[in-house]
Amino acid sequence: MLQDLKDYLKITWDAEDVYLQNIIDRGKAELNDSAGTKLDFETEGKPKTLLLDYCRYYYNNAIEYFLDNFREDILELKLKEAVKASKGDGE
Repeated sequence: MLQDLKDYLKITWDAEDVYLQNIIDRGKAELNDSAGTKLDFETEGKPKTLLLDYCRYYYNNAIEYFLDNFREDILELKLKEAVKASKGDGE
């Protein structure tokens, strides 16, 4: 995930790797909490996209705007995860 974020942010240096990993970890915790379940951030899809955007906002000191700008996407993710859970299929 770290390399995906560095590619997304166009970061070619390694000096901030620990900081970026901390941002990733915070973003995963925040999005898992918002969705009410453990999300798959490794495969392409809405969870990974939202995580990359969360990290972009955090990295650029604009995290306070993330929830407002991605409210609909987060709500859609919550609903999809709730439907999966109600079906019991996990997919």
